[in-house]
Amino acid sequence: MNAAPPPLPEREQIALLEPFEGLELRDIHLVQTRRDAEAATEALLASGVVGFDTESKPTFAKNEVSGGPHVIQFATRDEAWLFQSHRGELVDAVAALLASTRLLKVGFGLSGDLSLIRQRFGIEPGAVFDLDTAFRQRGYRKSVGVKTAVALVFDRRFIKSRKATTSNWANRQLSDSQLRYAANDAYAAIRVYDALGLGSAGD
Repeated sequence: MNAAPPPLPEREQIALLEPFEGLELRDIHLVQTRRDAEAATEALLASGVVGFDTESKPTFAKNEVSGGPHVIQFATRDEAWLFQSHRGELVDAVAALLASTRLLKVGFGLSGDLSLIRQRFGIEPGAVFDLDTAFRQRGYRKSVGVKTAVALVFDRRFIKSRKATTSNWANRQLSDSQLRYAANDAYAAIRVYDALGLGSAGD
């Protein structure tokens, strides 16, 4: 019989931990031109596996439709690239990365993100791995999000600014706090993936 996994840390316990060190602005690339997109695609495909997430403008009205994702982010172990979906000249590049089966995209709680991607881009995302699956395989029954995973795996507190969470991700000009927030959501995913030893077999 398999032993029960270590208990998930509670919110109060997480609040006492040292902060998780994420990417700084110098490591975060906002993709703005086709040339940027080519460089991003080359670096991401070369890495083989990336952390992945999306951000969408929050909806507050009952029947309001999101229209997202407005930002799509990919992170390697050193850098992150952010695509804004309003930039029509970059749609082909980001759609190709999302659909690629050569690039494994790992993240937390991705079902909503994938639904929006299908609606927005009319593609089926390829090679996507939800880290929640890995935690379920380890015996956790509750969904494990990025904050809990970072605390469990690294004994660190992942800082998520509520102001950034509920900010307008459809803005043409993203703030520094939005750039950091989006990039580090994806970066934390690749770090957790590595720490769980998931990449050692085929990465």
